[in-house]
Formats: sequence, structure tokens, C-alpha cells
Amino acid sequence: MNLVNKKIGGHLLADQLEINGVDTIFCVPGESYLGLLDGLYNHNQNIRLITTRHESGAANMADAYAKLTNKPGICLVSRGPGATNASNGIHTAYQDSTPLILLIGQVSRNERDREAQQEIDYKEMFKPMAKYVAEINDANRIPEFINKAFYISQSGRPGPVVLSLPEDMLIDEVTAQPVPASKIVQASPSVGDVEDFYERLKLAKKPIIIVGGNTWSQDAINKVKDFVNKNSIPVLTSYRAQDRFDNRNDSYIGHSSYAIPPETRKRIEDSDFILSLGARLGEVTTQGYTSIKIPKPEQFLVHVHPGIAEIGSVYCPDIGINSGMQEFAESLSNLPQIKNPVWKEWCAGARNEYLNFIKPTPMSGDLNLSEIIAYLNKTLGEDDIVIVGSGNNSQWVHRYYQYRNLGSQLVTTAGSMGYGVPAAIAAKLVYPKKTVVSFNGDGCFMMLGQEIINAIENELNPIFVIVNNEKLGTIRMHQEKKFPKRVMGTNIKNPDFVALAKSYGLDSKRITNTEDFYGYFEKAKNNKKATLIELIIDPNVLSPSLEIGTNIG
Repeated sequence: MNLVNKKIGGHLLADQLEINGVDTIFCVPGESYLGLLDGLYNHNQNIRLITTRHESGAANMADAYAKLTNKPGICLVSRGPGATNASNGIHTAYQDSTPLILLIGQVSRNERDREAQQEIDYKEMFKPMAKYVAEINDANRIPEFINKAFYISQSGRPGPVVLSLPEDMLIDEVTAQPVPASKIVQASPSVGDVEDFYERLKLAKKPIIIVGGNTWSQDAINKVKDFVNKNSIPVLTSYRAQDRFDNRNDSYIGHSSYAIPPETRKRIEDSDFILSLGARLGEVTTQGYTSIKIPKPEQFLVHVHPGIAEIGSVYCPDIGINSGMQEFAESLSNLPQIKNPVWKEWCAGARNEYLNFIKPTPMSGDLNLSEIIAYLNKTLGEDDIVIVGSGNNSQWVHRYYQYRNLGSQLVTTAGSMGYGVPAAIAAKLVYPKKTVVSFNGDGCFMMLGQEIINAIENELNPIFVIVNNEKLGTIRMHQEKKFPKRVMGTNIKNPDFVALAKSYGLDSKRITNTEDFYGYFEKAKNNKKATLIELIIDPNVLSPSLEIGTNIG
């Protein structure tokens, strides 16, 4: 045996990560994977290690990184509490179809099945929320498992992969060498399926395309846009997928989501042909599976999706096509223009309804969020990134902001609170020159707000916006609707956010009226360090269309 070529498992693993193109890892360090940390030291010029303050923050940063780069986000945590904390981001990645690889330090192999300190069976724990879960018990097989993780996380419908790394395995000496990275393969549509779709589309009178999901590239979006423009087909985006089609395009008619305008819902219900392009057609997009009925829709349904298991799992499509988005978009670009489609007025009417819906609306109090979002819509650039967390505050952004290119929207469909702050850190790491604006409800911010320290630590300058109404607005809305005037648990006490941000080293300001926002935001855009802006809104305002004491309660 050639002793010169021997290395420990943790070093081999770090080598294989770099071969697979890893340049950023998000982590909370733990003693269970010191061997890997030591291996990453050898790559510290090419792989940056971002130390978060909570594993949920690390996992959410990895998810956001993956969404922006189309590469798997890498999250590294310790056993037990580290893994359970990170599970929040794994569930998010699963529901969002995000490629993510979670590496977990595990107890040593000779301690397994004794309930050693912080021991968990990760195959059982992550089984419902990951595409693949495994434990590497032989350090010689590290290259095999790492390549498999990268392939599975990106192929078909993307998603998270979890690998457990026993502590002693990471310090085993091996002679195995790294191997080349695997190439990712996506399904392509058959010629017959595309012809069937096209011939049926020509017979439609009120078609709609619903665009969403993952495996998109800007080139694929542009090809879909060209096909849509040639044929004047109205386009909706699925829930929180507004950056999959330029909202300023004349064929864009809105997004199918919570608080969908009745006119848009009626368009979906009245349509006779739906092309679901990448969207899963989940609960929110279909308004609880009612605007598109299950299992057999009233509309003629063509479902194109990269995950073969998704097609037919909830809806019975008339035509099901297993394909990546780039591959299907290529086929659209080869189709001839439809002559004199009968649906041109149908598309124009839907577009006018959308344009009326996004006009700023009145709001109680001195600060009008619709006016602020309309201002951002006019002043932010083509590729700037707008992030929203969870909660009713996000409705203003979704309604009044027009997303442009792929990656200009950074969100989670899973609805987990706390996403906005970690996502802003990841966005600035990937695109340091872009303006990144992160919207957070006051309750949402308090979940993982401590991660703003990463902006200071890594010299990043995102803009954090807190919409403060001193309540958990979404839950309060449901509470007022179902159990009016019986408030329980939804009023919250907040810290002084401005003082808190300053203690972390950020610039910060409390804004109480609309006009004061504009000048301070322009200052924040040009600031070389992170800024926090607290927006104080009327506590009775719950959404763009709901207020306690007027139309609720």
C-alpha cells in the first residue's frame, strides 16, 4: 500500500465536494464532523464556509443559494439537535423542489443503536421529506455517495438529499481517490406528445398556461415567452413562482395564489385548456383543488413536469409529458405560429384585469404599503432581488410588485416563517452587486432574525424590511374570521428593532409614513453595509383587502 496517497475520510469528502463544483457551504460547526472541517481547511481558497447562528438559518441559506444558482445548496450540521433544527429547511426544499444536500455528523459506528448522546436514525427521520437518505459507513465509498447525492438532488423533480457521516468514519484512513462529477440528465418530451399538445391547443377557445416549478433557466423562459408572444396565450404563474415569466409582458395575467382576485379565478374556471408547465398544481395554486377540480379537471389538462411521479399523482391529465423545462421549451421554439387564434380578446381582457388589480389601493394609517411596493416596482432594476418571508405581509409584495427575470423573486412555497433573513444573506453572497430587498413580518423576522449578523460578518449589504403590526397577522386573520373578537395568542410584543439592528452593526430607521420611505430607501441602496427599515403599519390592517373592524369583525 502506498502510504503517501492515504488520507482521512473527511479530506476525501472535501475533495469530492470541490470536484462537484461546491464553492459555498452553510453550517453550524459541530464536533461530530471535525474530520470534514479539517478537510475543508485544505480548500479554503475555493470553498467559503458560512457559519450561521442556527441550523435552520443554514438550511434556508442553502435552499436560497440553490434557487439562485441551479446548483445544490450544501448544508453541514452536527448530530441530534443540529439535524432537527435543519429539518425545517429540508422540508422547505422538498416542497419547493430545491436541490439541497444536507451532511450530518453522526455518532461513531461503535456507538450506534445504544441511544448514544444525540443519536437519531436519520433514514427514518428524513424519509418523508427527502428524495434520498443514506449513511456512509465506509470512507472508501465517499466519492460514490457524494456523486449519487448530487445526481439525485438535481435529476427529475429536484429535491433534498441527506447523508449521515459517522464521526469515526471521517477520520478513517483510506486510499480511495476522488472521481469526476456525474452529469445530470433530464427527460425530454417525445415528438408525438408535443404534436398532440399543439393540435389540441389549436382547438381551444380559452387557453391558459400556468408556469411554475423548478429546472428553469432564463433561456427556457425566453423560449416560452417567444411562443406565448407569437400566439397571444394568457400566462399565469403558480404560487410564488412569479419570476418564471416577466410580469410586464402583455400576456401575463397574474399569479394563482392566496387572495386571488375573483376575475382571475373565473378565468381559470372558464378556461377550456390548461397547460401546466412545471407547476405541481398544488393546494394554493388551485385554491384548495377547487378552481381546477380533482381528480379529473373540467378543463383539458396538459401537465408537463420533470418528475415522472408527479404526473397523475393528484390530477389525471389528458396529456402527461415528463420533461425538464429547458427540454420542453426547446420543443416549443420549433412549433409554427397559430394563425388567427380566437383567444386574443380573452387574453387582452385578462391582462387588463391584472393591471387594474396591481394599482395601489387605500390603506388605513399614515403608511401605505401598496404605494411603497409600487415605488419599488418603478425604481428597482431588472435583476434586483425581492425576497418575502411568510405571512400576510407578503400579499402586498406579491400583488403590487412585477417580477422580471428568473431569480428576481426569492421565496419559499412551503410557508415556513423565518426564510427572509437567511435568504437575503445567500442572495448577497451569490450576487454581491445586486440590490437585495428582504421583506419580513415582525413575527417572521423574530424566527431567524439573528442571522443578520452574517451580513456584518461577511461584509454584505442587503436591505431588511420589517412590516410591524405587532401581531401574527395571518393567524389573526383566520382567528377573526372563524372566532371573531376572541383573540388568543396572536398579539406579540417586539423588541426595539431599530436599536437591535444597530447593536448588530447595521444602519436602521423606523418609518411611520409613506413619504419618509423613499429617501431612506435610496440611501440604503447606496449603503456599503446592511440596512434595516422598520415599517409601522396600522395594527388593524391584516392584508391589502382586510382590516379588523371594517371588513373583518
